[in-house]
Amino acid sequence: MARTKKKYYAVATGHKPGIYTEWFGPDGAQVQIVGFTGARYKGFASREEAEGWLENSKTAGRRKTSRISDVPRVSENLEGYVIIYTDGGSINNPGPGGYGIVIIEGDKRLEISGGFRKTTNNRMELMGVIVALNQFEKPVKAIVRTDSQYVVNGIMKGWARRWQKNGWMRTKNEPAENCDLWEQLLEMTMRHHVIIEWVKGHAGHDENERCDALAREASAMRDLPGDTNYEQGRTTVLQNLF
Repeated sequence: MARTKKKYYAVATGHKPGIYTEWFGPDGAQVQIVGFTGARYKGFASREEAEGWLENSKTAGRRKTSRISDVPRVSENLEGYVIIYTDGGSINNPGPGGYGIVIIEGDKRLEISGGFRKTTNNRMELMGVIVALNQFEKPVKAIVRTDSQYVVNGIMKGWARRWQKNGWMRTKNEPAENCDLWEQLLEMTMRHHVIIEWVKGHAGHDENERCDALAREASAMRDLPGDTNYEQGRTTVLQNLF
């Protein structure tokens, strides 16, 4: 039996609670929950169902926290989505590193990889997503799947946006790492409609395994270029990055 497409999104707890007819975009539900701790939201096939759930939520005063799995997943409706898989890592961390990307757009499939002579696992995880999204000149709707919880949480839980707002400080006394790459990724999430999902690594997922192989092959290549900001120690002081 075909799964019913969700057309209405009820946000009970978020930046602006209410009923939304779109998930993506500045007037959609996504921007109301990204970065909002304890956000509560759910998708429905009809406005009546959405309104009923929202009213019940207000009456009950429940504080159940929704999970990222409540976000519409590409498995629900493939139409209009670009599917992106990424992985990255470095040898000995830090050390030679690489990223691997698989982009699936309709019946087209593209593999991309690259590497640097000295970098870190997290930087390569971020770089994979950045390079993948940078392939599109026009805005796209994309599901990015990665086994990096660092990347998923940084965007979907709003950590990176908060660090940016606080002058790239993770805490009062500790700067956020890799802000040069986070800055680029945040810009791309404003240009494109992006949902980043976590997949378990090394668990037999074909595309994730392929990305892992591409990343390892790239990190083992000779004459890799330098990850300039990392090698010059300019990954935590934004004014020195650009």
